Amino acid sequence: MKKRVDASRRTFLKLGGAAALASSLTAVAEPAAAKPPSPAHNTANLRLANLRLANLRLVDLVNPLQGTDSTSLFSRGNTLPIVAVPWAMAHWALQSSDAGSWFFQPHDERLQGIRCTHQLSPWLGDYGNATFMPFNGTPGPAAADRASSYRARELQILPHTLKLRLMRYRCTLELAPTERCSVMRFTFADAGPSGVFIDLPGDNAEATFDAATGTIRALTRANRGGVQKDFAAYYIVRCDSPITAFEVKTIRGHSIAVAHFAAQAGKPVTLRVGTSFISYDQAARNLTHEVAQKSFDQVQSEAAAIWEQTLGRVRINGGTESQHRIFYSALYRGLLFPRVWHEQDADGNIVHMSVYSGKVEPGFMYADHGYWDLYRAWYPMMALLFPERLSQMLQAWVNAYKEGGWFPQFPCPGYRNCMTGSPLDFVFGDAVAKGITGFDLQAAYAALKKHATTPVAPGLGYGRPAVAEYEKLGFIPCDLVLGGLAETLDSAYGDFCIAQVARAAGHLDDAALFEKRSQNWRNVFDPATHFLRGKNSNGQWVQPFDQYEWGGPYVEGGPWQYRFFVLHDAHGLMEAMGGRDAFLANLEELVSQPPTFHIGSYGREIHEMSEMAAVDFGQYAHSNQPSHHALYMFSVAGRRDRTQYWAHRVLNELYTVDNFCGDEDTGSMGAWYVLSSLGIYSMCPGKPEWMLGAPLFPEAVIHYPDGREIRIEARSAKPGAFLNHVTLNGVEHKENSIQHAEFLKNTHLVFTAT
Repeated sequence: MKKRVDASRRTFLKLGGAAALASSLTAVAEPAAAKPPSPAHNTANLRLANLRLANLRLVDLVNPLQGTDSTSLFSRGNTLPIVAVPWAMAHWALQSSDAGSWFFQPHDERLQGIRCTHQLSPWLGDYGNATFMPFNGTPGPAAADRASSYRARELQILPHTLKLRLMRYRCTLELAPTERCSVMRFTFADAGPSGVFIDLPGDNAEATFDAATGTIRALTRANRGGVQKDFAAYYIVRCDSPITAFEVKTIRGHSIAVAHFAAQAGKPVTLRVGTSFISYDQAARNLTHEVAQKSFDQVQSEAAAIWEQTLGRVRINGGTESQHRIFYSALYRGLLFPRVWHEQDADGNIVHMSVYSGKVEPGFMYADHGYWDLYRAWYPMMALLFPERLSQMLQAWVNAYKEGGWFPQFPCPGYRNCMTGSPLDFVFGDAVAKGITGFDLQAAYAALKKHATTPVAPGLGYGRPAVAEYEKLGFIPCDLVLGGLAETLDSAYGDFCIAQVARAAGHLDDAALFEKRSQNWRNVFDPATHFLRGKNSNGQWVQPFDQYEWGGPYVEGGPWQYRFFVLHDAHGLMEAMGGRDAFLANLEELVSQPPTFHIGSYGREIHEMSEMAAVDFGQYAHSNQPSHHALYMFSVAGRRDRTQYWAHRVLNELYTVDNFCGDEDTGSMGAWYVLSSLGIYSMCPGKPEWMLGAPLFPEAVIHYPDGREIRIEARSAKPGAFLNHVTLNGVEHKENSIQHAEFLKNTHLVFTAT
């Protein structure tokens, strides 16, 4: 996922294998060259597709392995095969290696166990994790020694369950999750001495067994930062087969608990696991509350029902089975993070162990979210699809401010110095613009104003860089701050978003001040080159200028990837570039030129560079978030046909059933797919509008708990034709955007090729 943004900024990024979808899909009209797939909109194909998919549950369409075939050098998602319920505290994933953050590879022949993981990205690592592995006989407890081969082709994995055979142990291993717990089932083909390893990283991990209650208690303090002083993840484990012996072995920085029991051939052994970030007692309480004595099948069925209901917020009709699988796999990715961090105490109160204050605090808390990645598509998607859950998350971020004194920059699980700017500006700006309520607005504004006006030392995981210099000069100098151009653009856009919150909170003078500051992007626009460029503290441009050089003033990109990054003043940028025709010509050049790059200050080819070079989209690097809005700039300039053409190419070529085109980043890539396939995109979070593209599917219906529906249709007798005519509730809609207020009532949006 992401990297640190101090002097040791991590410079890796994302790559994607851009595989075309089925050849039966057809192209959006475009002269010559590429013919990207596009959905078939005719009635016959729609009927056949519906019949084919009618017997599949939505949860059955999801592929948790999508994006897992990745490395640090080339990302096809950098995802984990996660089994969990939506937004769960505990994620459960296969572990095939203990060599580092890339702990699962789909091509590995052996498994070391099932890991309870809290890793949002391999770039930031895991914490509080534990790995469970059943065994028989007397294998060594170290990860490589206990590993067993399995047949990947036999693996059954869906969001709500997994099942596989451990060939070495002749054991069928199954798992079903709850929000904070899980139930595992081991079925051995042979009777005899058996057991389970519980691998706890860290020399100071603990594990004990209470024979009177048959309960294993274990904890690990392993983490990579962002936690309170006495951080621990607590585990309570109960087995329905009597534990005959228990021991703990320390091997290379791991404490490995070994629980022995006698297996009977063909008779399942059930393991119930509870987790908590508060205490052992709370872990036991979570286990009782969520699992109790439920059977494995009951927990599995309940988890499936939760997923079916949540995925069912959007129902799509028409298109191919592959497209359905990609859509719901993308939506699944968007429903995994941020993770719930709160728990329910003995009195039924919602509480959480605060990584900001180090105390158990009241109220909601979430963790593990890269705002830099997610404000662009994920938060707008939540405002559209799950506004009730988004309200809770926003209050959690306000709680973080109240407990720690600052908004986090990248909560993993608490303050982490990662990426640029203060991206909660964008998150709260968009929420206010789109009418999301249910959080402390005044406290949110106070937090936003604080980090926009108060200097802090670098590297703390909160605040903005070079606040004083930005206020004095109107830009962030590149000779003082690495990535100064990117930081300047983030600050200017952030100021625009803060202005929206200030206005909603009744601070009109502040709103005017921040609106004025939002024009600071003009201070880094070079009229000679028509690029956004870095400046030094003396006011001079950073020299020499190479339009293909990455790094330096830019972060995870170069001049082309940041050329259109003025989200809040796109028309101002258009004017600065010389008007509509020049703006459109620059956009066409963005997507049509060769994917040239120079390694610049990175000193080597990072994976984002490789991923951009792997596909035929010019300098448009969909494998990384700074490019994600650019195709909708065509619609801003009145060429929605070009948005449709390029967006559909991305949807059909860069997303496959198996891969993404770069780091998926906890739902950011998935959210882009969901929104763009619906034919809409929030190009400027912080404005109450959606830019129009064109739907990928003949029909999509968003269902809300109150009975409200948004129905979006695409009608065309010719596959791939430009959907040039739009109606909104039966009335012709000539604008290339639609106001969010239209989506707060029953809405029928129809795109037609006339």
